[in-house]
This record gives sequence, structure tokens and C-alpha cells, in this order.
Amino acid sequence: MRVVQTPCIGICSTTSLGDMVCRGCKRYSFEVINWNSYDDVAKSAVLNRVEKLVCQILENRFRIFSVPNLKSGLEKAQVPYDPSLSPYCWLHNLLKKYHQSIDDLREYGAYVLPEFSDLSMEALCEAVEEELLVLCEAHLDRYFELPREKSRA
Repeated sequence: MRVVQTPCIGICSTTSLGDMVCRGCKRYSFEVINWNSYDDVAKSAVLNRVEKLVCQILENRFRIFSVPNLKSGLEKAQVPYDPSLSPYCWLHNLLKKYHQSIDDLREYGAYVLPEFSDLSMEALCEAVEEELLVLCEAHLDRYFELPREKSRA
């Protein structure tokens, strides 16, 4: 079994803003807080969930045609990625950290699918993040029993 590293990409909104879902890595706040106490099986389960959600969205908007170019671009831009995850997760990290500096996504071995090519990179990345957040929150609501604030009557 692989040793699982942190999926943090340096954009943590759970600890800095109190978000329930991290805007960077898409872990839940309790997962970010408890990460170091998780064993590799638990960490892998979290990463697998996030990977499925990210891939579900990115594969519908982008194509990766050169994994070596993507990897090289990530390293050049100093964007962290987990080589054991799908390259679409790597692409997500790149877009999350670096989209404002990308002039041509093809230099990174990827392109935007034609049905989304009329959107600016900023608008496309924002739409991806909004949809990811909705999916993450829906998963959280469905599978985790969290204490709810009592309504004030």
C-alpha cells in the first residue's frame, strides 16, 4: 500500500475561512483537521472520493493528450500533485493554483472541449469549482451525520 501524503495544495479555506469543504483540496474540514491521525486506508478513501468527483467534472470539460507535458508543466509551475491519482486531479490542481497564468492549456498537454471553448479560462475554472462544491456538499449531506445548529425560536 502506498504512503499517502497530504492532498493540500496551499489554498486551505477550512482553517482560514471556516468552510465546510476546502476550496483547494476538496476535503471536508474535519478531514483536514484530523488528517494526520488517519491511517493510510482512511486517507486513501478520502482521496478516492475526491478523485472521483474531480474526474467526473473535469473529464466532461477537458481532454489531456500528453501526461508528460502536464507533469512537466506542474513541476515548472511548482504546483503539487499526487502521481498516484488521475492526471485529471493534477489538471485540477494546476487550474486551481495557476489558471490566471495559463495562456495556452495545450502547452500543459490538455485542451478545453469544444462545447466549453467559448468560456474564458477564469469562467470555466469558476464553473468547475462551483460544481465541485455542490457535489462535495451533497456527498457530505448524504453520508455524514454532522451536528446542526439549533434554530432560534
